[in-house]
Amino acid sequence: MTNGIGQIGRLIPALQQGSEIKGGSAANEPDGKFTDVFGKLINSVNSIQQESAQAQELLATGEAADLHQVMIAVEEAGITMDLFLEIRNRLLEGYQSLVKMPM
Repeated sequence: MTNGIGQIGRLIPALQQGSEIKGGSAANEPDGKFTDVFGKLINSVNSIQQESAQAQELLATGEAADLHQVMIAVEEAGITMDLFLEIRNRLLEGYQSLVKMPM
C-alpha cells in the first residue's frame, strides 16, 4: 500500500485499516467497530512506547551499542504519542460539537 504520509503506517498500523483502496475507491468504513480500531491504535502506541523504553534500558545497561537506533526509537515514540494525542483531541472536539448541536 502506498501511503502519502510516509512512514505513518509503520508508526500506527491501526490507521491503515479501512484506508486501502478497494475497487478503485477508498473504503469509507473500517473493518471493525470504532472501539476496536481505537483499541488497536492505543495498543500500537503502547507497544512503540514499550520498545522505546526497552531500547533506553539496553543503552543504560551497556547492552545496546548503537546510540542512534535508541534515539530514533525515542523520537518515534514521541512522535507517535503526539499524533495519538492530536487524534484524541480532534475526536473530543468533534464529540463536543455534536453535543452542542441544537436538536
